[in-house]
Amino acid sequence: MKKALLLAAILAAVPLAASAETWKNASLLDTMCASKEKVAKDPDSHPASCAVQCAKSGYGIMADGKYLKFDAKGNEQIAQELKSTKKTDHLRVTVDGERQGDTIAVKSVKLD
Repeated sequence: MKKALLLAAILAAVPLAASAETWKNASLLDTMCASKEKVAKDPDSHPASCAVQCAKSGYGIMADGKYLKFDAKGNEQIAQELKSTKKTDHLRVTVDGERQGDTIAVKSVKLD
């Protein structure tokens, strides 16, 4: 009985492994503007200039009608790309990472 309880405790303590995912052609938004209903309904209208100005709030994507935030690594990667993009709106990205709740642990993110 003690062995079974010990085994159950060990298994409960080991986090379930997150699986890698790829989001292609996903709408990129900054976290501040993602909460605005108008922007959430039409993310392609969100200007790149606003995304750059709101960089401190962080970034993420709209996926399945839900906003998923990037981790610090993802925020750094996409901030660098936004500074050099010639796009003015329709910010779309391909993201590779692991979803952890409402956050993506980003392996790579690239503007499409």
